[in-house]
Amino acid sequence: MTEPAFLVLTALADEPRHGYGIAQEVERLSSGRVQLKIGTLYGVLDRLAADAFVEPDHEEVRQGRLRRYYRLTDEGAQALEKEAVRLAGNARRAVERLRLRRAEGLA
Repeated sequence: MTEPAFLVLTALADEPRHGYGIAQEVERLSSGRVQLKIGTLYGVLDRLAADAFVEPDHEEVRQGRLRRYYRLTDEGAQALEKEAVRLAGNARRAVERLRLRRAEGLA
Protein backbone atom coordinates (compact mmCIF):
# COMPACT_ATOMS: atom_id res chain seq x y z
CA MET A 1 0.00 0.00 0.00
CA THR A 2 1.38 3.41 -0.92
CA GLU A 3 1.86 6.07 1.72
CA PRO A 4 -0.78 8.37 0.17
CA ALA A 5 -3.32 5.51 0.16
CA PHE A 6 -2.47 4.67 3.78
CA LEU A 7 -2.91 8.30 4.81
CA VAL A 8 -6.19 8.69 2.89
CA LEU A 9 -7.59 5.59 4.62
CA THR A 10 -6.37 6.94 7.95
CA ALA A 11 -8.03 10.30 7.24
CA LEU A 12 -11.33 8.51 6.67
CA ALA A 13 -11.07 6.20 9.69
CA ASP A 14 -12.97 8.49 12.05
CA GLU A 15 -15.54 10.16 9.77
CA PRO A 16 -16.56 10.73 6.15
CA ARG A 17 -14.79 13.64 4.46
CA HIS A 18 -14.94 15.44 1.14
CA GLY A 19 -11.92 15.68 -1.15
CA TYR A 20 -10.48 18.93 0.18
CA GLY A 21 -11.10 17.76 3.75
CA ILE A 22 -9.24 14.53 3.03
CA ALA A 23 -6.28 16.46 1.57
CA GLN A 24 -6.17 18.72 4.63
CA GLU A 25 -6.34 15.77 7.02
CA VAL A 26 -3.56 13.93 5.14
CA GLU A 27 -1.37 17.01 5.44
CA ARG A 28 -2.14 17.24 9.17
CA LEU A 29 -1.55 13.52 9.77
CA SER A 30 1.83 13.70 8.02
CA SER A 31 2.84 16.92 9.81
CA GLY A 32 2.86 18.71 6.45
CA ARG A 33 5.19 16.20 4.78
CA VAL A 34 2.53 14.84 2.38
CA GLN A 35 0.52 17.38 0.43
CA LEU A 36 -1.80 15.73 -2.06
CA LYS A 37 -2.65 17.65 -5.19
CA ILE A 38 -6.27 17.24 -6.29
CA GLY A 39 -5.42 15.02 -9.29
CA THR A 40 -3.31 12.74 -7.11
CA LEU A 41 -5.97 12.62 -4.40
CA TYR A 42 -8.73 11.59 -6.79
CA GLY A 43 -6.46 9.01 -8.41
CA VAL A 44 -5.87 7.48 -4.98
CA LEU A 45 -9.59 7.63 -4.16
CA ASP A 46 -10.43 5.94 -7.48
CA ARG A 47 -8.00 3.09 -6.76
CA LEU A 48 -9.27 2.71 -3.19
CA ALA A 49 -12.87 2.66 -4.45
CA ALA A 50 -11.96 0.02 -7.06
CA ASP A 51 -10.55 -2.09 -4.20
CA ALA A 52 -13.78 -1.47 -2.21
CA PHE A 53 -11.80 0.24 0.57
CA VAL A 54 -13.73 3.52 0.28
CA GLU A 55 -17.11 4.46 -1.12
CA PRO A 56 -19.13 7.63 -1.61
CA ASP A 57 -21.08 8.52 1.52
CA HIS A 58 -23.15 11.52 0.44
CA GLU A 59 -23.04 14.73 -1.59
CA GLU A 60 -23.89 18.30 -0.71
CA VAL A 61 -23.75 21.64 -2.45
CA ARG A 62 -21.74 24.35 -0.68
CA GLN A 63 -21.31 27.80 -2.21
CA GLY A 64 -22.49 26.46 -5.55
CA ARG A 65 -19.99 23.58 -5.57
CA LEU A 66 -20.76 19.91 -5.23
CA ARG A 67 -18.91 18.15 -2.43
CA ARG A 68 -18.77 14.38 -2.53
CA TYR A 69 -18.00 12.78 0.81
CA TYR A 70 -16.21 9.44 1.05
CA ARG A 71 -16.25 6.92 3.84
CA LEU A 72 -14.08 3.99 4.84
CA THR A 73 -15.66 0.57 4.21
CA ASP A 74 -15.22 -2.42 6.50
CA GLU A 75 -12.81 -3.87 3.93
CA GLY A 76 -10.89 -0.60 3.98
CA ALA A 77 -10.69 -0.64 7.77
CA GLN A 78 -9.31 -4.19 7.66
CA ALA A 79 -6.74 -3.22 5.03
CA LEU A 80 -5.73 -0.14 7.03
CA GLU A 81 -5.32 -2.18 10.20
CA LYS A 82 -3.27 -4.84 8.42
CA GLU A 83 -0.97 -2.20 6.91
CA ALA A 84 -0.62 -0.34 10.23
CA VAL A 85 0.41 -3.60 11.95
CA ARG A 86 2.91 -4.33 9.15
CA LEU A 87 4.44 -0.86 9.35
CA ALA A 88 4.63 -1.00 13.15
CA GLY A 89 6.44 -4.35 12.93
CA ASN A 90 8.93 -2.94 10.42
CA ALA A 91 9.57 0.08 12.65
CA ARG A 92 10.01 -2.14 15.71
CA ARG A 93 12.59 -4.32 13.90
CA ALA A 94 14.48 -1.24 12.72
CA VAL A 95 14.64 0.15 16.27
CA GLU A 96 15.83 -3.22 17.60
CA ARG A 97 18.65 -3.36 15.05
CA LEU A 98 19.70 0.20 15.78
CA ARG A 99 19.86 -0.65 19.50
CA LEU A 100 22.04 -3.68 18.68
CA ARG A 101 24.28 -1.47 16.56
CA ARG A 102 24.74 0.97 19.44
CA ALA A 103 25.34 -1.88 21.90
CA GLU A 104 28.06 -3.27 19.63
CA GLY A 105 29.72 0.14 19.43
CA LEU A 106 29.04 0.63 15.72
CA ALA A 107 27.18 3.89 16.15
